[in-house]
Amino acid sequence: MKKAIRLKNLSYRTEKSYLGWVKRFRVFVRERAPSEVGGDEFQEFLTYLAIDKKVSPSTQNQALNALVFLFKHVLDKDIEGYIDAVRAKYRRRLPVVLTRQEVQRVISKMEGIQRLMAAMIYGCGLRVSECVRLRIKDIDLENLTVTVRQGKGDKDRITVLPESLREAILEQMKRARAIYERDRKQNIAGVSLPGALERKYPKAGREWGWFWLFPSGSLSVDPRGNTVRRHHLHSATLQRAFRKALKETGITKHASVHTLRHSFATHLLEGGYDIRTIQELLGHKQLHTTMIYTHVARKNVMGVRSPLDR
Repeated sequence: MKKAIRLKNLSYRTEKSYLGWVKRFRVFVRERAPSEVGGDEFQEFLTYLAIDKKVSPSTQNQALNALVFLFKHVLDKDIEGYIDAVRAKYRRRLPVVLTRQEVQRVISKMEGIQRLMAAMIYGCGLRVSECVRLRIKDIDLENLTVTVRQGKGDKDRITVLPESLREAILEQMKRARAIYERDRKQNIAGVSLPGALERKYPKAGREWGWFWLFPSGSLSVDPRGNTVRRHHLHSATLQRAFRKALKETGITKHASVHTLRHSFATHLLEGGYDIRTIQELLGHKQLHTTMIYTHVARKNVMGVRSPLDR
């Protein structure tokens, strides 16, 4: 399973998630041999999650994707006839959005690197994982753009960089440079590179351009190669700082760091920007994914006027 995942070049987070579901499935079928497991067991497990465990539709579909991958790419078994029967029905939920004033209040309560990261997530429309994985060469301070590499769906895109963050980013680059120089003096292994680049350009990981914009303060073991190297900051540190700041502001909305990305899209929409432009900045594959923000924008972006007002 692990070899098949890496052959398909899926992310490490996906690998951990898929392997976790396969382990649970293995326990469910009482560790029977793979040759004895088929579509019936596949359907029974997903039904068990939905009815007995009462997992959410998104969790159920995550388990479904993991098992479909297992049966198709590892066990080489046909389960097409079982998939539609157990797929959870998608339920649209309106995203939580902060007002511009609430965003300012929360970010003002944060400090240091966490404050800059939160500002970039809101100002650039980044996902949390995209923010922590930014590299020096992804930041273009002249054209005020950020290149997001291997975003969701393994897609690259370019988004806007707020001019107001230029000085803060330059300061962060200086801090990162000091860590980079120390690693080079201590002959630490270079940072990890996406895909096959590490094999094709074995020395690229030691170059300044590939270094993390938000490097971790300590070294760690690369889970895919067991190499001791410097990783980027863990997203959990940002999540904790955001929750603390949210609590201090007294805002009662059920918000998370990802709420800043929702707020970015909503505020652009309220500002009159084209929905297609917002789709490109967010990196959404389908327009209907972006259209959900029309339901939470405070301004009547659809131009509809109530008949009562006439």
